[in-house]
Amino acid sequence: MMSRRERLMSTLKGEPVDRPAVSFYEINGLDESPDHSDPFNVFSHPSWKPLVTLARDKTDRIVMRQVNKKSALSGVMSLKEYYENGSLFTINTIRVGSQILTSRSRRDPDVFTIWQTEHLLKNVDDLRAFLELPSFDMLRELDFDRIHETEKSLGDTGIVMLDLGDPLCNAASLFDMGTFTMIAMTEPALFHKLLEKFAEPIYKYVRLVSQHFPGRLWRIYGPEYASVPYLPPKYFDEYVVKYDSPIVNMIHKSGGFARVHSHGNLRDILDKIVSTGCMAIDPIEPPPHGDVTLEYVRKKYGSQLVLFGNLEITDIENLPNAQFEEKVKRSIEEGMSGNGRGFVLMQSASPYGRIVSENTIKNYESIIKIIECL
Repeated sequence: MMSRRERLMSTLKGEPVDRPAVSFYEINGLDESPDHSDPFNVFSHPSWKPLVTLARDKTDRIVMRQVNKKSALSGVMSLKEYYENGSLFTINTIRVGSQILTSRSRRDPDVFTIWQTEHLLKNVDDLRAFLELPSFDMLRELDFDRIHETEKSLGDTGIVMLDLGDPLCNAASLFDMGTFTMIAMTEPALFHKLLEKFAEPIYKYVRLVSQHFPGRLWRIYGPEYASVPYLPPKYFDEYVVKYDSPIVNMIHKSGGFARVHSHGNLRDILDKIVSTGCMAIDPIEPPPHGDVTLEYVRKKYGSQLVLFGNLEITDIENLPNAQFEEKVKRSIEEGMSGNGRGFVLMQSASPYGRIVSENTIKNYESIIKIIECL
Protein backbone atom coordinates (compact mmCIF):
# COMPACT_ATOMS: atom_id res chain seq x y z
CA MET A 1 0.00 0.00 0.00
CA MET A 2 1.25 3.49 -0.88
CA SER A 3 1.73 6.15 1.77
CA ARG A 4 -0.64 9.09 1.52
CA ARG A 5 2.15 11.37 0.34
CA GLU A 6 3.25 8.84 -2.29
CA ARG A 7 -0.34 8.49 -3.52
CA LEU A 8 -0.73 12.24 -3.97
CA MET A 9 2.62 12.77 -5.67
CA SER A 10 2.05 9.85 -8.03
CA THR A 11 -1.38 11.26 -8.87
CA LEU A 12 0.11 14.66 -9.71
CA LYS A 13 2.76 13.04 -11.91
CA GLY A 14 0.22 10.92 -13.75
CA GLU A 15 1.66 7.68 -12.39
CA PRO A 16 -0.32 4.60 -11.27
CA VAL A 17 -1.78 4.61 -7.75
CA ASP A 18 -3.22 1.92 -5.50
CA ARG A 19 -6.53 3.79 -5.18
CA PRO A 20 -7.84 7.31 -5.86
CA ALA A 21 -6.67 9.93 -3.40
CA VAL A 22 -9.31 11.62 -1.23
CA SER A 23 -9.15 15.11 0.26
CA PHE A 24 -11.49 16.96 2.64
CA TYR A 25 -10.32 20.27 1.11
CA GLU A 26 -9.71 22.85 3.87
CA ILE A 27 -10.27 20.29 6.64
CA ASN A 28 -6.93 18.53 7.11
CA GLY A 29 -6.62 17.54 10.77
CA LEU A 30 -3.61 19.81 11.23
CA ASP A 31 -4.91 23.38 11.21
CA GLU A 32 -8.06 22.81 13.27
CA SER A 33 -7.38 23.51 16.96
CA PRO A 34 -10.17 22.10 19.17
CA ASP A 35 -8.45 23.21 22.39
CA HIS A 36 -7.85 26.82 21.35
CA SER A 37 -9.85 29.26 23.51
CA ASP A 38 -10.34 31.90 20.81
CA PRO A 39 -14.09 32.69 20.73
CA PHE A 40 -13.96 32.67 16.91
CA ASN A 41 -12.57 29.13 16.81
CA VAL A 42 -15.57 27.12 15.58
CA PHE A 43 -13.51 23.92 15.75
CA SER A 44 -13.64 24.00 19.55
CA HIS A 45 -17.20 22.62 19.45
CA PRO A 46 -17.21 18.86 20.20
CA SER A 47 -19.20 18.11 17.03
CA TRP A 48 -16.10 18.89 14.95
CA LYS A 49 -13.89 16.26 16.60
CA PRO A 50 -14.99 13.19 14.54
CA LEU A 51 -14.52 15.08 11.25
CA VAL A 52 -11.12 16.51 12.20
CA THR A 53 -9.95 13.08 13.39
CA LEU A 54 -11.19 11.45 10.19
CA ALA A 55 -9.34 14.01 8.08
CA ARG A 56 -6.14 13.55 10.08
CA ASP A 57 -6.14 9.76 10.08
CA LYS A 58 -7.78 8.76 6.80
CA THR A 59 -7.50 11.45 4.10
CA ASP A 60 -4.66 12.17 1.71
CA ARG A 61 -3.92 15.47 3.37
CA ILE A 62 -3.37 18.57 1.24
CA VAL A 63 -2.56 21.49 3.52
CA MET A 64 -2.85 24.98 2.04
CA ARG A 65 -0.12 27.46 2.90
CA GLN A 66 1.02 30.94 1.87
CA VAL A 67 4.55 32.18 2.35
CA ASN A 68 3.78 35.88 2.74
CA LYS A 69 2.57 36.88 6.20
CA LYS A 70 0.82 40.03 4.99
CA SER A 71 -1.20 41.02 1.95
CA ALA A 72 0.16 43.21 -0.83
CA LEU A 73 -1.92 46.11 0.53
CA SER A 74 -0.67 45.93 4.12
CA GLY A 75 2.12 48.41 3.39
CA VAL A 76 -0.30 51.17 2.38
CA MET A 77 -3.38 50.31 4.45
CA SER A 78 -4.30 51.40 7.99
CA LEU A 79 -6.33 48.96 10.07
CA LYS A 80 -8.76 49.49 12.94
CA GLU A 81 -10.59 46.69 14.77
CA TYR A 82 -13.39 46.73 17.32
CA TYR A 83 -15.89 44.29 18.86
CA GLU A 84 -19.65 44.72 18.94
CA ASN A 85 -22.26 42.16 20.05
CA GLY A 86 -19.61 39.44 19.97
CA SER A 87 -18.57 40.10 16.35
CA LEU A 88 -15.22 41.47 15.19
CA PHE A 89 -15.41 44.48 12.87
CA THR A 90 -12.45 45.64 10.80
CA ILE A 91 -12.05 48.97 9.03
CA ASN A 92 -9.26 49.36 6.47
CA THR A 93 -8.35 52.76 5.06
CA ILE A 94 -5.95 53.95 2.39
CA ARG A 95 -5.08 57.61 1.89
CA VAL A 96 -4.28 58.66 -1.69
CA GLY A 97 -3.56 62.38 -1.70
CA SER A 98 -6.67 64.02 -0.24
CA GLN A 99 -8.86 60.97 -0.94
CA ILE A 100 -9.55 58.22 1.61
CA LEU A 101 -10.57 54.74 0.44
CA THR A 102 -12.36 52.59 3.01
CA SER A 103 -13.36 48.93 3.33
CA ARG A 104 -15.18 47.19 6.18
CA SER A 105 -15.62 43.56 7.20
CA ARG A 106 -17.34 41.54 9.93
CA ARG A 107 -16.46 38.22 11.50
CA ASP A 108 -19.02 36.34 13.62
CA PRO A 109 -18.01 33.84 16.33
CA ASP A 110 -20.17 30.97 15.04
CA VAL A 111 -19.20 31.17 11.36
CA PHE A 112 -15.74 30.41 9.96
CA THR A 113 -15.70 33.17 7.37
CA ILE A 114 -15.28 36.94 6.99
CA TRP A 115 -18.13 39.01 5.53
CA GLN A 116 -17.15 42.00 3.40
CA THR A 117 -19.69 44.71 4.29
CA GLU A 118 -18.06 47.53 2.35
CA HIS A 119 -15.60 47.21 -0.53
CA LEU A 120 -12.57 49.45 -0.93
CA LEU A 121 -13.35 50.78 -4.42
CA LYS A 122 -16.83 52.04 -5.24
CA ASN A 123 -16.42 53.65 -8.67
CA VAL A 124 -14.02 54.53 -11.48
CA ASP A 125 -12.69 57.57 -9.60
CA ASP A 126 -11.69 55.32 -6.68
CA LEU A 127 -9.96 53.00 -9.14
CA ARG A 128 -7.98 55.84 -10.69
CA ALA A 129 -6.91 56.96 -7.22
CA PHE A 130 -5.91 53.41 -6.27
CA LEU A 131 -3.71 53.16 -9.37
CA GLU A 132 -1.68 56.13 -8.07
CA LEU A 133 -0.44 54.07 -5.11
CA PRO A 134 3.21 52.97 -5.14
CA SER A 135 4.05 49.46 -6.31
CA PHE A 136 3.09 46.67 -3.92
CA ASP A 137 5.73 44.55 -2.20
CA MET A 138 4.77 40.91 -1.69
CA LEU A 139 8.30 39.91 -0.69
CA ARG A 140 8.22 41.47 2.78
CA GLU A 141 8.09 39.22 5.84
CA LEU A 142 8.13 35.91 4.00
CA ASP A 143 7.83 32.89 6.28
CA PHE A 144 9.65 30.00 4.62
CA ASP A 145 9.97 28.13 7.92
CA ARG A 146 6.24 27.52 8.18
CA ILE A 147 6.24 25.49 4.96
CA HIS A 148 9.12 23.33 6.16
CA GLU A 149 7.48 22.89 9.57
CA THR A 150 4.17 21.87 7.97
CA GLU A 151 5.85 19.33 5.72
CA LYS A 152 7.72 17.92 8.71
CA SER A 153 4.45 17.64 10.68
CA LEU A 154 2.71 15.89 7.79
CA GLY A 155 5.50 13.39 7.17
CA ASP A 156 4.21 10.73 4.80
CA THR A 157 0.52 11.57 5.45
CA GLY A 158 0.20 14.36 2.89
CA ILE A 159 1.65 17.38 1.11
CA VAL A 160 1.66 21.17 1.27
CA MET A 161 -0.20 23.11 -1.41
CA LEU A 162 0.95 26.69 -1.96
CA ASP A 163 -2.09 28.96 -2.23
CA LEU A 164 -2.18 32.01 -4.51
CA GLY A 165 -4.78 34.57 -5.51
CA ASP A 166 -4.18 35.60 -9.13
CA PRO A 167 -4.22 39.21 -10.41
CA LEU A 168 -7.93 39.00 -11.21
CA CYS A 169 -8.78 37.79 -7.72
CA ASN A 170 -6.86 40.65 -6.13
CA ALA A 171 -8.40 43.21 -8.48
CA ALA A 172 -12.02 42.02 -8.53
CA SER A 173 -12.25 41.62 -4.74
CA LEU A 174 -11.66 45.36 -4.32
CA PHE A 175 -15.20 45.98 -5.66
CA ASP A 176 -18.65 44.64 -5.00
CA MET A 177 -19.65 42.23 -7.77
CA GLY A 178 -21.88 44.67 -9.63
CA THR A 179 -19.25 47.41 -9.75
CA PHE A 180 -16.54 44.94 -10.74
CA THR A 181 -18.48 43.56 -13.70
CA MET A 182 -19.46 47.04 -14.89
CA ILE A 183 -15.90 48.38 -14.80
CA ALA A 184 -14.38 45.19 -16.28
CA MET A 185 -16.73 45.44 -19.28
CA THR A 186 -16.86 49.22 -19.81
CA GLU A 187 -13.33 50.27 -18.76
CA PRO A 188 -11.08 47.44 -20.01
CA ALA A 189 -7.98 49.62 -20.45
CA LEU A 190 -8.28 50.91 -16.89
CA PHE A 191 -8.98 47.45 -15.55
CA HIS A 192 -5.90 46.06 -17.31
CA LYS A 193 -3.81 48.69 -15.51
CA LEU A 194 -5.19 47.37 -12.23
CA LEU A 195 -4.38 43.78 -13.20
CA GLU A 196 -0.85 44.81 -14.21
CA LYS A 197 -0.41 46.56 -10.87
CA PHE A 198 -1.04 43.27 -9.08
CA ALA A 199 0.66 41.04 -11.66
CA GLU A 200 4.13 42.51 -11.24
CA PRO A 201 4.51 41.74 -7.49
CA ILE A 202 2.73 38.38 -7.88
CA TYR A 203 5.20 37.29 -10.59
CA LYS A 204 8.15 38.26 -8.39
CA TYR A 205 6.63 36.34 -5.49
CA VAL A 206 5.91 33.18 -7.52
CA ARG A 207 9.36 33.22 -9.11
CA LEU A 208 11.06 33.38 -5.70
CA VAL A 209 8.78 30.93 -3.87
CA SER A 210 8.70 28.35 -6.67
CA GLN A 211 12.50 28.36 -6.77
CA HIS A 212 12.65 27.98 -2.99
CA PHE A 213 9.99 25.24 -2.98
CA PRO A 214 10.32 23.34 -6.25
CA GLY A 215 8.11 20.38 -7.06
CA ARG A 216 5.14 21.51 -4.94
CA LEU A 217 1.45 21.68 -5.76
CA TRP A 218 0.01 25.20 -6.15
CA ARG A 219 -3.62 26.35 -6.18
CA ILE A 220 -4.36 29.46 -8.26
CA TYR A 221 -7.71 31.00 -7.34
CA GLY A 222 -9.61 33.90 -8.90
CA PRO A 223 -10.41 32.81 -12.51
CA GLU A 224 -14.09 32.26 -11.68
CA TYR A 225 -14.53 36.06 -11.55
CA ALA A 226 -14.27 35.96 -15.37
CA SER A 227 -16.81 33.18 -15.86
CA VAL A 228 -20.56 33.19 -16.52
CA PRO A 229 -22.71 34.66 -14.99
CA TYR A 230 -20.25 37.39 -14.01
CA LEU A 231 -18.50 38.06 -17.32
CA PRO A 232 -18.90 36.74 -20.88
CA PRO A 233 -16.30 34.08 -21.86
CA LYS A 234 -14.34 36.47 -24.11
CA TYR A 235 -13.02 38.25 -21.03
CA PHE A 236 -11.46 35.05 -19.70
CA ASP A 237 -8.66 35.30 -22.28
CA GLU A 238 -8.09 38.96 -21.45
CA TYR A 239 -8.25 38.83 -17.67
CA VAL A 240 -7.17 35.27 -16.80
CA VAL A 241 -5.19 33.52 -19.54
CA LYS A 242 -3.00 36.56 -20.22
CA TYR A 243 -2.03 37.00 -16.57
CA ASP A 244 -2.16 33.46 -15.19
CA SER A 245 -0.20 31.69 -17.94
CA PRO A 246 3.12 33.24 -16.76
CA ILE A 247 2.32 32.07 -13.21
CA VAL A 248 1.66 28.52 -14.39
CA ASN A 249 4.86 28.57 -16.47
CA MET A 250 6.99 29.66 -13.49
CA ILE A 251 5.52 26.94 -11.28
CA HIS A 252 6.10 24.24 -13.89
CA LYS A 253 9.66 25.44 -14.59
CA SER A 254 10.45 24.65 -10.95
CA GLY A 255 9.01 21.15 -11.32
CA GLY A 256 5.80 22.12 -9.55
CA PHE A 257 2.15 21.49 -10.37
CA ALA A 258 -0.29 24.33 -11.05
CA ARG A 259 -3.93 23.67 -10.16
CA VAL A 260 -6.55 26.20 -11.28
CA HIS A 261 -9.50 26.72 -8.94
CA SER A 262 -12.77 27.87 -10.51
CA HIS A 263 -16.24 27.33 -9.06
CA GLY A 264 -19.42 27.21 -11.09
CA ASN A 265 -19.78 27.04 -14.85
CA LEU A 266 -16.86 25.60 -16.84
CA ARG A 267 -18.19 24.62 -20.27
CA ASP A 268 -17.43 27.97 -21.97
CA ILE A 269 -14.05 28.48 -20.31
CA LEU A 270 -12.62 24.97 -19.97
CA ASP A 271 -10.55 25.23 -23.17
CA LYS A 272 -9.25 28.59 -21.97
CA ILE A 273 -8.28 27.21 -18.55
CA VAL A 274 -6.34 24.42 -20.24
CA SER A 275 -4.63 26.98 -22.48
CA THR A 276 -2.88 28.41 -19.40
CA GLY A 277 -0.88 25.17 -19.33
CA CYS A 278 -2.15 24.14 -15.88
CA MET A 279 -1.83 20.51 -14.80
CA ALA A 280 -4.90 20.27 -12.55
CA ILE A 281 -8.34 21.79 -12.01
CA ASP A 282 -10.88 21.95 -9.19
CA PRO A 283 -13.65 21.59 -8.01
CA ILE A 284 -15.59 20.67 -11.21
CA GLU A 285 -19.02 21.17 -9.67
CA PRO A 286 -21.78 18.99 -11.13
CA PRO A 287 -25.09 20.41 -12.39
CA PRO A 288 -26.98 22.35 -11.15
CA HIS A 289 -24.09 24.06 -9.31
CA GLY A 290 -21.95 23.88 -12.45
CA ASP A 291 -22.66 23.07 -16.09
CA VAL A 292 -20.41 20.07 -16.85
CA THR A 293 -20.09 16.58 -15.45
CA LEU A 294 -16.86 15.08 -14.21
CA GLU A 295 -17.18 12.53 -17.00
CA TYR A 296 -17.27 15.33 -19.60
CA VAL A 297 -14.06 16.92 -18.30
CA ARG A 298 -12.36 13.52 -18.02
CA LYS A 299 -13.16 12.66 -21.63
CA LYS A 300 -12.15 16.07 -22.96
CA TYR A 301 -8.98 16.77 -20.99
CA GLY A 302 -8.40 13.82 -18.66
CA SER A 303 -5.07 12.97 -20.30
CA GLN A 304 -3.74 16.46 -19.51
CA LEU A 305 -5.32 17.32 -16.19
CA VAL A 306 -5.50 15.87 -12.71
CA LEU A 307 -9.14 16.32 -11.73
CA PHE A 308 -10.06 17.38 -8.18
CA GLY A 309 -13.77 17.05 -7.35
CA ASN A 310 -16.66 16.86 -7.50
CA LEU A 311 -18.74 16.40 -4.34
CA GLU A 312 -20.91 19.34 -3.28
CA ILE A 313 -20.75 20.48 0.33
CA THR A 314 -24.53 21.06 0.23
CA ASP A 315 -24.99 17.38 -0.60
CA ILE A 316 -22.71 16.32 2.24
CA GLU A 317 -24.68 18.40 4.69
CA ASN A 318 -28.20 17.73 3.43
CA LEU A 319 -28.58 14.45 1.53
CA PRO A 320 -29.67 11.24 3.30
CA ASN A 321 -26.74 8.87 3.60
CA ALA A 322 -27.90 6.27 1.05
CA GLN A 323 -28.52 8.94 -1.58
CA PHE A 324 -25.20 10.63 -0.86
CA GLU A 325 -23.30 7.37 -1.19
CA GLU A 326 -24.65 7.00 -4.72
CA LYS A 327 -23.21 10.42 -5.56
CA VAL A 328 -19.83 9.41 -4.16
CA LYS A 329 -19.78 6.25 -6.27
CA ARG A 330 -20.79 8.20 -9.36
CA SER A 331 -18.01 10.76 -8.82
CA ILE A 332 -15.42 8.02 -8.46
CA GLU A 333 -16.69 6.22 -11.55
CA GLU A 334 -16.65 9.40 -13.66
CA GLY A 335 -13.35 10.62 -12.24
CA MET A 336 -11.61 7.31 -12.95
CA SER A 337 -13.18 6.63 -16.36
CA GLY A 338 -10.87 6.23 -19.36
CA ASN A 339 -7.12 6.72 -19.34
CA GLY A 340 -6.80 9.95 -17.43
CA ARG A 341 -3.84 11.63 -15.78
CA GLY A 342 -5.22 11.35 -12.26
CA PHE A 343 -8.16 11.97 -9.95
CA VAL A 344 -8.60 13.18 -6.37
CA LEU A 345 -12.04 12.79 -4.79
CA MET A 346 -12.69 16.13 -3.11
CA GLN A 347 -15.48 18.43 -1.94
CA SER A 348 -16.29 21.85 -3.41
CA ALA A 349 -16.00 23.46 0.04
CA SER A 350 -16.06 22.61 3.74
CA PRO A 351 -18.51 23.19 6.61
CA TYR A 352 -18.08 26.62 8.16
CA GLY A 353 -20.54 26.66 11.07
CA ARG A 354 -19.74 25.98 14.72
CA ILE A 355 -21.88 22.84 14.87
CA VAL A 356 -21.42 19.92 12.46
CA SER A 357 -24.54 17.77 12.13
CA GLU A 358 -24.59 14.00 12.63
CA ASN A 359 -25.75 13.58 9.03
CA THR A 360 -22.73 15.55 7.80
CA ILE A 361 -20.35 13.35 9.82
CA LYS A 362 -22.04 10.20 8.55
CA ASN A 363 -21.69 11.32 4.94
CA TYR A 364 -18.02 12.18 5.41
CA GLU A 365 -17.47 8.74 6.92
CA SER A 366 -19.12 7.20 3.84
CA ILE A 367 -16.60 8.95 1.59
CA ILE A 368 -13.76 7.17 3.38
CA LYS A 369 -15.60 3.86 3.61
CA ILE A 370 -16.27 3.80 -0.13
CA ILE A 371 -12.80 4.95 -1.21
CA GLU A 372 -11.09 2.38 1.06
CA CYS A 373 -13.15 -0.45 -0.43
CA LEU A 374 -11.82 0.16 -3.93
